[in-house]
Amino acid sequence: MAVSPPSPTPVAPVGPEASASARPARHGAFHTLTVTAVDRLTEDSVALTLAVPPELRAEYRHAPGQHLTLRRGGSGTAGTAEVRRTYSICSPAPAADGPGPAALRVGVRLVEGGEFSSFAHKKIAAGDVLDVMVPAGRFVLDPAAAPPAAHYAAIVGGSGITPVLSIAATLLAARPDARFCLVRSDRSAASTMFLEEVADLKDRYPDRFQLVTVLSREEQEAGLPSGRLGEERLTELLPALLPVAEVTGWFLCGPYGLVTGAERALAALGVLRTRVHEEVFHVEDTAPPARTASTDATRGRVTARLDGRSGTWPVRDGESLLDAVLRARADAPYACKGGVCGTCRAFVVSGEVRMDRNFALEETETEAGFVLACQSHPVSEEVEIDFDR
Repeated sequence: MAVSPPSPTPVAPVGPEASASARPARHGAFHTLTVTAVDRLTEDSVALTLAVPPELRAEYRHAPGQHLTLRRGGSGTAGTAEVRRTYSICSPAPAADGPGPAALRVGVRLVEGGEFSSFAHKKIAAGDVLDVMVPAGRFVLDPAAAPPAAHYAAIVGGSGITPVLSIAATLLAARPDARFCLVRSDRSAASTMFLEEVADLKDRYPDRFQLVTVLSREEQEAGLPSGRLGEERLTELLPALLPVAEVTGWFLCGPYGLVTGAERALAALGVLRTRVHEEVFHVEDTAPPARTASTDATRGRVTARLDGRSGTWPVRDGESLLDAVLRARADAPYACKGGVCGTCRAFVVSGEVRMDRNFALEETETEAGFVLACQSHPVSEEVEIDFDR
């Protein structure tokens, strides 16, 4: 997912023919899945395994790198406010010609003050049930579309390993001619998520999987010196690790600072922007000032198409397009409401909107007319958006 500046971004509508990146309709549907295992990865992270019943496996078919939105409280839970959080799938994607997954696995890192992550670490146990949205996200790699002898690379930090683990495992299993280089940064060995799973990839594919580990707060007995992976260090390090110009595609995932630093390093090394894919975690400190929606004044009207049905509703002053739609359509897709996960992606059919910030959409998507509904406000009096594109 490309990182756009957090300043307001005008978005001009374009015709449907420009939507080359359109994906299948994403309905934001939730189903109840049973937790079959809670595995402790580190002191502050766990992996949740969710069973998918046969009748839902087609709906939970996913591409490597996609994520799930987990929901707690809200509808059907008396006295409990709804909380949604998005977590990447770490398990390999199912084969294209096979059935959907019988199980899904996600990694959850404990966030200080995080309501859902605290719940996951302290309360969730095998046998519990969770409301889980169908897979979403475009930080993905399609092994079938990879060119012959493809060489991919990833730079990840902390829990950013989660989607990349699925991407690397799926690619290497599906394409015997492909190679993958993983450069990962963690605070210490004890804080490293999915240590055994990554080691298993190295054992299974010793000639095709390259692993480089950097610890920021702990020295290693062998390997690279400790320290953060910033722009300057990556600019020097990457050419010594692999032929940068020959890499088919780069996947950057983790905290905002690591992703933007890696992006600048790759640009300095001459890597085409179209070969770089990004997913950002932890950008709370860059949030714009909160807007307060008026209870009576209106800014305009939004017409939204969702699951083949359309409706038109007023947008209150200061209110986002998503919140305006949610007042009438509780099934409108969203997760973080922070411009990070991309779950509320919608196409601007007509009118003009302004996005407060965008850490989820690629530049090609915004140029084609897609916006994040949670961050978008009407500029024109009438705006029409389509969640089904």
